[in-house]
Amino acid sequence: MSDPRPRRTVKRSLPARKRIALIAHDGKKAELLEWVARWRETLCQHELTGTGTTASRVSKTLGLPVQGLMSGPLGGDQQIGALISEQKLDLLIFFWDPFAPQPHDPDVKALLRLAALWNVPVACNAASADFLVSSPWLDQPYEMAIPDAGAWAAERADDRGTG
Repeated sequence: MSDPRPRRTVKRSLPARKRIALIAHDGKKAELLEWVARWRETLCQHELTGTGTTASRVSKTLGLPVQGLMSGPLGGDQQIGALISEQKLDLLIFFWDPFAPQPHDPDVKALLRLAALWNVPVACNAASADFLVSSPWLDQPYEMAIPDAGAWAAERADDRGTG
């Protein structure tokens, strides 16, 4: 049987203008807004996407254009996951609340799993987000390895066909 993990043999080039997702659980929205305000001049040079209320509040409060998706519990986390899988997202800033159980915890776990699988940089708090957006790679093209999904699917189909 083939390895359950796809090999990272495909190269993906992130553009200089990054596509950044902004997500915050309810208990972390104010903290995310403060963080975005500190980094406003940097973030306005990139393409921003966010889930539901987070996108709306960032846009209205700080005047930044943010493509709004559904609220997280209504499918927004899965929409962000789809963007990751399609290589249409470059960075994930997700201020999640470790003290509040979320009704959509399985969606949150799936989103973080996809980010790890597709090698997408993730920041889950202000300190890690500071490091991420202050990186010299933020406004430079960046080449990284991602899974070879096509080869992995073909190997799994071959394994099933011979058994």
